[in-house]
Amino acid sequence: MALQIVYWTQGGNTLAMAEAIAKGVEEAGKEASVVFVSDASVEELKNEKVFALGCPAMGAEVLEESEMEPFVTGLEGFVSGKVIALFGSYGWGDGQWMRDWVERMTSAGATVLNGEGLMCHETPDSTALDECVALGRQLANA
Repeated sequence: MALQIVYWTQGGNTLAMAEAIAKGVEEAGKEASVVFVSDASVEELKNEKVFALGCPAMGAEVLEESEMEPFVTGLEGFVSGKVIALFGSYGWGDGQWMRDWVERMTSAGATVLNGEGLMCHETPDSTALDECVALGRQLANA
């Protein structure tokens, strides 16, 4: 089964990050599946030990509320013991949405890869994309 990278994006920045993470997973010899959150299944992720979730900061530094937030809420009861990579872009603020998300997943029993999410300001540049590829390699080897 391919390692799932589930994301939500509005302008494409988080999708670019997801695709770079998938590249890293594949470079490490595993299969990756980049899936928009509305096409993803909480049921499938219940059985996975490792996966990635991506969402940009929205509103007052929160997860996107109509699709991603309900998906994450649905996962919370099942993430204990799993390794999760969290990622996303932001355009304002200081990354509070990501710190809140990391705390939320850690409190639910998950191990967040590197102990923090990978954030990118606006459109990912080559440095940010390289960080995403590296995160994908780590995820594949987790």
